[in-house]
This record gives sequence, C-alpha cells and structure tokens, in this order.
Amino acid sequence: MEKIIMTIEKSKDYFDAYSENCDGVYAAGDSIEAVKADTYKAIDAMKKNLPEAQWPKQIRGDFEIEWKIDVPSFLDYYSDYMSLAGMERVTGINQKQLSNYLNRRSVPRRRQADRIMTGIRKFATELLSLTL
Repeated sequence: MEKIIMTIEKSKDYFDAYSENCDGVYAAGDSIEAVKADTYKAIDAMKKNLPEAQWPKQIRGDFEIEWKIDVPSFLDYYSDYMSLAGMERVTGINQKQLSNYLNRRSVPRRRQADRIMTGIRKFATELLSLTL
C-alpha cells in the first residue's frame, strides 16, 4: 500500500494542501475536513481525466493518506475548540509563545512542535478513555 503525504496549511482565506511525494495532488477548502474531501476529489479527477500511464505511482493501487499540518495552522483551526490557555495547560508552552506561533511571529523548533503534539495526543487519549 502506497502512502501519500499531504501537508495542510492555512492561508488568509482558506486551507490548502499539497502532496510532498505525489505530483499533481493539491486541494483547498474552508476547513480541514473540506481539504481532505477535496484531496480525494482531486485524486478521483486525476484517475478520470488522465490515462493510467500518467498517474503518479502512489494512486495506481491501494493508498493511504498521511495528513500533516503546520503549527500555526493547527493552532488557528483548533482555537475554535480549545483556547490558548487550554493549550498551555495541555502542552506546557505558555500562551504568549503559542500566540507567537499562531500569528507567525516566530516559528517553533522541532522540539516545541513535538511538545505540542505530545500534549495534544495525551489529552486526546485521556478523552478517549472516558465514558459519560
């Protein structure tokens, strides 16, 4: 099974995505869900409109998509669900620094990005273990 790596980024007006390893796969939408749906539409359109010999090798058989998102886009999108104060409690990174990342005043080092992801995953695991 082939893996297509898609990177999602937030621009001023919408989200867009591009593939790091599969030429010609691009998508856009007003939400992350819309970008994901548009990605599958783009792949379907490629299969419909191009001869199979011109398809990228990743879409010739079964494939899975790995979604990546940059830190500012992640913070922007999920700020509708979790405040920077909540993100601070989950990640251990202060709100001011998170705000700097969100507004692209600074770029997080890999270690900081990993810290954010680790905190979010830990929080998600805690939520998944609960029953109401």
